[in-house]
Amino acid sequence: MIRGLDTLRADFNVLQARQQNLSSNVANVNTSGYQQKHLFQAALADVRLHNYENGPQNDQYNGLVGGISWHNQISGAKIDTTMGALKHTERPTDFAINGDGYFVVQGPNNQQLYTKNGNFRLNQQNQLVTQEGYPVLGANGQAVTGTANPNLMVVTFNDNNNIQNLGATYYTTTGGVSQAQNLQVQAGYLVDSNVSMADAMTEMMQTVREFQSSQQVLSATNQTLDKAVNNLGKV
Repeated sequence: MIRGLDTLRADFNVLQARQQNLSSNVANVNTSGYQQKHLFQAALADVRLHNYENGPQNDQYNGLVGGISWHNQISGAKIDTTMGALKHTERPTDFAINGDGYFVVQGPNNQQLYTKNGNFRLNQQNQLVTQEGYPVLGANGQAVTGTANPNLMVVTFNDNNNIQNLGATYYTTTGGVSQAQNLQVQAGYLVDSNVSMADAMTEMMQTVREFQSSQQVLSATNQTLDKAVNNLGKV
């Protein structure tokens, strides 16, 4: 029964992580360039069943047939790189990449960050910057000035499995990037978030049902423990 409580604790942790991730995706459904994140869960590795024998000493290991996995865990996460729809804004400082590419911006400590959010603006130096003030880099690696047809640096990730979200719509990678080839950058457009509200709400409802099921099991386990502690001792 105590093992059952530990299993339920792990399940609640998994469900909470899923709910938090879904909430983050839904909150960014209208954020240009946002790419939703998916979580994956898996069972822990099986533990071999066994007991101990040898009478009073009870020190003889006896392996039994089969194994058991005690609970599930979050095994990983992946950024969904599916492109969102193009939205026409007519703003001259809005840009969209029609394809798998990412804009390159100079973040804090000169770190290069990658984003699909082309909702830029001009700063006092007439440089194209993000809404957070990060300079947008051109193909020559320098900050872009506010020209009519800027030559923006566009890259693709060498391995989409290594993409890491740094918050908002900024990404980095441990797998390296390459200069994009033959990708069209369209001025006056933005790329919408790729979050599907229908899919997110369906998954949210499933998570809520799993919460309810786990709560019912927890209630039954508590009742059983209560009887074991308060009633069996009276027999």
